[in-house]
Amino acid sequence: MPRLTIDGRAVEVAAGTTLLEAARALGIDVPTLCTRDGLKPGTSCLVCLVKVKNPDRLVPSCGMPAVEGMQVESEVADVHAARKTALELLLSDHVGDCLAPCHFACPAHMDIPLMLRQIAGHELREAVATVKDAIPLPAILGRICPKPCEKGCRRAAEDGAVAVCQLKRYVADADLASGEPYQPERARATGKRVAVVGAGPAGLSAAYYLARLGHAVTLVDDGPRPGGRLWRETTEEELPREVLEAETGLVVRLGMDYRPNTRVGEGLTLEELRRGHDAVLLACGATDRAELEGWGLKAGPHGVQVHRETYQTSLRGVFAAGNVTRGRGLAVRSVGDGREAAQAIDRQLVARAPGQMDKPHSHKPFSTRIGKLHDGEMQEFLTLAGKAVRHEPAGEYAAGEAEEQAGRCLHCDCRALTGCKLRHYAAAYGADPGRFHSERRAIHIEEQPGGVLYEPGKCIDCGLCVQIVEGAREPLGLAFVRRGFDVRIGVPFGKSMEEALGRVAEECVAACPTAALSFREMPRGLALPLVD
Repeated sequence: MPRLTIDGRAVEVAAGTTLLEAARALGIDVPTLCTRDGLKPGTSCLVCLVKVKNPDRLVPSCGMPAVEGMQVESEVADVHAARKTALELLLSDHVGDCLAPCHFACPAHMDIPLMLRQIAGHELREAVATVKDAIPLPAILGRICPKPCEKGCRRAAEDGAVAVCQLKRYVADADLASGEPYQPERARATGKRVAVVGAGPAGLSAAYYLARLGHAVTLVDDGPRPGGRLWRETTEEELPREVLEAETGLVVRLGMDYRPNTRVGEGLTLEELRRGHDAVLLACGATDRAELEGWGLKAGPHGVQVHRETYQTSLRGVFAAGNVTRGRGLAVRSVGDGREAAQAIDRQLVARAPGQMDKPHSHKPFSTRIGKLHDGEMQEFLTLAGKAVRHEPAGEYAAGEAEEQAGRCLHCDCRALTGCKLRHYAAAYGADPGRFHSERRAIHIEEQPGGVLYEPGKCIDCGLCVQIVEGAREPLGLAFVRRGFDVRIGVPFGKSMEEALGRVAEECVAACPTAALSFREMPRGLALPLVD
């Protein structure tokens, strides 16, 4: 039984054990896309590279057997750089959006496609939970938002965007009328205290997510009721006051110390808030420059200056979000700012050590993007989407209309978003999808009668599905077709993918590292490789 060291740690393994298996025995996460337990190593993705010492060389750990006395390094700079390059080469030939265009167009970055699928499936309770993961005021924004997400909808150029804003309002109104409006569970108390100054869109959003994350929140506002500028800048016709009062009240009732009619600078100073809390977030709307500078903050032409990623001001432990940093802005953007600021504060407080409070930290989700569609490619998406025409009533949707309208979604986002190993490791290693530019392959989506989808543009030729089908002794099977750079997974004799996969379709979908194979409707409980 050979003994070796990996990253300075000794391990003894059985003869024939690969370096990948030896690393996993030590709990070391060596990434791989073309290897799976019980199957032969593919040694094709080169994401599992490690360094073997004396002489130094990079080898694919999935195919290299452990040898007595080997010294292996996995977590060193040149290994990480090689893995990153391998991922970037795979991404250069990858055709698919991780996140849908509407996600980037929405200032709050809500998971719009998931909400739409839940509405189409009559899962309204699940849909409102999805909405409130990004937007705590959906009934309000569903009435006053100028719908930037719909401008980003890919279907807008064909026969009209999906009515995202109206559908968000539909879900939120149904929730408010249910008698038991959705309230998320709060995380275990962190022991940290955060003061939020301002109960407008940004402040309410920040307080909501800070409370969800387990922090004790003090919400201070100079007005008599939560909502801030929403009361001043909208009419009853635009935003019924009962909706405004009900939805802002839900935020406060999540659990926080709410202090109305309290103005910072008049009986309560910023310095007092700093002394009594681990962090302070300023979300008090457009504020006079002189007042900001009187608080000791650096101010620019539009408001207080903050770090773009952390929302941190020039004062240690003081953050700012919303119109106090912009001067003016959409309510939905302020809501998005509030959530991002809350997450930034949480990251710094929970993992905080001396000197760490000022360290910038980016937490933007990784995504590849298809970009502009070529001639004929829209049809690939439309084939799988509902055929209804866009309908956006002046009032409420009639029975069945919301589900029909939600079904118009093209499902531009990846069907295995949380299970894609390529995306997971690309994010972990900071891979740049655009580093190796090439003319992208055409979008093609093959739908099989049994609900299996095959997208060749996402296939990395790992061969896992070929081995699974072969091991199941399916009569037809899969094979590598063509040669060189054009090699692809294909089905012999011009038969369908469904015929090739046979009884092991679900196993192949679960094993696929990039969602080249998926189901039109993913079965509940299907075990995907990874969860972000």
